[in-house]
Amino acid sequence: MARTLARTAARPALVIEARPRRKGALWPYLLVGPAVAGFACLLVYPLARSIVISFQHFRLGELIRGGADFAGLANYAEALGGPEFWAVVRRTFLWTAANVVVIMVIATAVALMLPRLGRRMRLAVMSGMVLTWATPVLAATTIFQWLFQSRLGVVNWLLVRLGFDSFRDYTWFADGGATFAILVALVVWQSVPFAVLTLYAGLTTIPGELYEAARIDGAGPWQVFGRVTFPILRPLFGLITSLEVIWVFTCFAQIWAISKGGPGGATATLPVYAFQIAQSLHRYDLGSAVSTLTVLMLLAVLVVHLRRMFREEGA
Repeated sequence: MARTLARTAARPALVIEARPRRKGALWPYLLVGPAVAGFACLLVYPLARSIVISFQHFRLGELIRGGADFAGLANYAEALGGPEFWAVVRRTFLWTAANVVVIMVIATAVALMLPRLGRRMRLAVMSGMVLTWATPVLAATTIFQWLFQSRLGVVNWLLVRLGFDSFRDYTWFADGGATFAILVALVVWQSVPFAVLTLYAGLTTIPGELYEAARIDGAGPWQVFGRVTFPILRPLFGLITSLEVIWVFTCFAQIWAISKGGPGGATATLPVYAFQIAQSLHRYDLGSAVSTLTVLMLLAVLVVHLRRMFREEGA
């Protein structure tokens, strides 16, 4: 025992030297700091505040005086217990499904077409896509309002010139189905460029030898897409679909600028419905509850979609 202690004491002690801290170690945090602060101020705080208000009795009086009583789940029970809320939920899912399906179909077709175009034509198409994508939302909305204007609109003028006299002075925005279709066309027109450019960038990473091997084996265009293109770009398709679901589900500016949810509530989705409750009825508590339920529904849809995508990718 004594010999062991003596040998241990005779061994040189390990000296752990602290590495000197690099001078530039704080730079990444300083560069990311403004973005994190902006994210917290513009998204995290409003979301947290909305959740708090949804559990309170918060109306115009509380907004002016300050302070609010705790209401528990009363606002959520009122929202979920009304038939109007569930009608808006169904309309929101229909709105999201219609837009996302049309966007992905058109974007996939255009992205597959781009490599087959000549250099100048491809550059022209991509430039048009970028300009469309860069157009401000309200500017694009104003253009669509003018296109479908009853007396001076280009669409009515063109349809009458083609022989459809029933569209003379036709008021598109007085019909719920027509207004819904116009809004779908507007959102698709604004969303397709991002999906096209992203998919085209992914297509350029696929080796040409894979397509040649598939054609040698006798694969047709649909088989090449199903067995070569789509499996390789499956994560990219999943990412674009998820982003489009988020953008379309939470779409507000286009709907509010054109129809304000009308006519007769035919275009009122969950974000518009929540804003109508808060603005028209001054029910900020109920509007916050609807907004929170909207976020929860969106998260549920995305979780299901992403889990299915990763499960298929792992298989």
